[in-house]
Amino acid sequence: MSNPGDADSRIIEDARDLAAYLESGCKPADSFLIGTEHEAFGFRLRDFAPPSYEEEGGIAALLAAVQAREGWEPILDHGNTIGLKGHGASLSLEPGGQFELSGAPLADLHATKAELDAHLARLRGVVPGLGLGFAPLGFHPVATRAQMPMMPKGRYKLMREYMPKVGTRGLDMMFRTCTVQVNLDFCSEADMVRKMRVGSALQPLATALFANSPFYEGKPNGYLSNRALVWTDTDNARSGIPAVIFEDGFGFDAYANWLLDVPMYFVYRDGEFSDATGASFRDFMAGKLAVRPGERATMGDFADHATTAFPDVRLKKYIETRGADSGCPAMMLAQSALWTGIFYDKAALEAAAALVKPLSYADILALRAAVPASGVNTAFGAGTLRDLAREVLAIAADGLKNRARKNAAGEDERVYLRPLQEIAAGAPTQAEHWLARYHGEWGGDVRKIFAEAAF
Repeated sequence: MSNPGDADSRIIEDARDLAAYLESGCKPADSFLIGTEHEAFGFRLRDFAPPSYEEEGGIAALLAAVQAREGWEPILDHGNTIGLKGHGASLSLEPGGQFELSGAPLADLHATKAELDAHLARLRGVVPGLGLGFAPLGFHPVATRAQMPMMPKGRYKLMREYMPKVGTRGLDMMFRTCTVQVNLDFCSEADMVRKMRVGSALQPLATALFANSPFYEGKPNGYLSNRALVWTDTDNARSGIPAVIFEDGFGFDAYANWLLDVPMYFVYRDGEFSDATGASFRDFMAGKLAVRPGERATMGDFADHATTAFPDVRLKKYIETRGADSGCPAMMLAQSALWTGIFYDKAALEAAAALVKPLSYADILALRAAVPASGVNTAFGAGTLRDLAREVLAIAADGLKNRARKNAAGEDERVYLRPLQEIAAGAPTQAEHWLARYHGEWGGDVRKIFAEAAF
C-alpha cells in the first residue's frame, strides 16, 4: 500500500480534472518503463513467529539497519520510521509487517533483476544479525490473525476498524497476505483501455500461475491461493474486476467516476489522518465532508484516494497488475516478464486482445472465483487454464523477443519467462510444490516452509 501525502494542492473543480490527472500518465511508447513491487513475510529464526515493530531485532530495528547501510531517507509517521526511500525506490511496511520493495521505474527486465538482486543482498546483509528471515509467500502459512503484529501507520488503524464492516476477509488481506505486482505505462486512452481489459481478463490466469499460498494456520485447506480467496470477500465496493472496465465508453472519465463511487478511508493533512471511512469523495469535492467541513478536495487527496481502491488491475498514472501471490525471486521476475511481453509490444497486445475477446464478463468472474482452489487445472474451454497459459506465454515471448533487450550474456528478456513456461508444460506451481513437500519430506510440519522459501 502506498504512503499518502501527495503534495499536489490544486483544488478539484469537477470530475474532468480527475480524468485529466489519469490521462497525464500518457507517455511515448519509447519511454515506457517497468516498476515491480513485491512483499515478503518476516519471521524470527528462533520460532518462525512474525516480528513486531517494537521488539528487539524487530521491524524498527530492521529499518534502522537498512538505513545505516544504505543511507536512505526515512518515511515517518508520528516519529516512527515506517519506510525508507532512495534511488527512485522505497521500502515500506504492510499492516502486519510484510516488508515491501516498491522498485524504481526501469527500462528493461534485466535492470529489474539487478534491482531485485541488490534488494536480496541488502536483506542478507542485515537480517542475520537481527535473527530474522524473510519468506515470499501469498498467505501466512501458520499465523492466526491474532498472532500478526500491527505496524504503527495511521491509515492502518482506520482500515482495521472499517474492514469488518464491509467483508469477512479484509483483516486477512491486511495482515496475512503478500503479493507481487508490476506497474506499466500507456501511451493513449485507447492503449490504456486495451491494457486494462486484457490485463483484467487474464488476471485469473495470473492468479493460477503464481499460486503460492496453500496453507492456512498450519494445514492445507483445499486452496492453492488463500490470498486470492481472501480477495473474494475483502471489500467488494473497491476490489475485484469492476464491470466498468468492459463497458462501452470506458476510458479515463469512466474510471475516475468509478473511483468517486468507492467509499473513502481518510483525509491526510499535516501528518494526521482524519477518519472518513465510508464517506463520499464527491461530497469532499463539494466541501461537504463531515470530518473536514467546508474544505474541498485537492488533486493530492484524489491521488491518495486512488490508492485505496483495490481492483485486480488498478489505474493510476500507470497500470498496476495485482492478481499474483508473492513468490520466489524467479517468479517475481516472471510476473514482470509476463505483462511486459504482452503490454509493451503492439503485435503481442493485439494478439492477447484477440485471444480474450470471446470471454464475457461473467466468464472472467467465474474464472476468478474458481482459481483459488483449482489453479491452472481450472476448466477452460475444452481443456484447462494450463492450455490457455501456453498460448498467452507464447504471445508474451514474442513480445519480449521483439523488444530485443539483451543482457551481458546476450540473452533477451524471454529468459525470465522460463518458470512459467515450465508450469505451462506440466510442472507444478509453487503451491503444488509446497503441498508435495508437506505430504512428503516435511511429515506434515508446515513450519519447514520458512527455511525452504526464505530469500
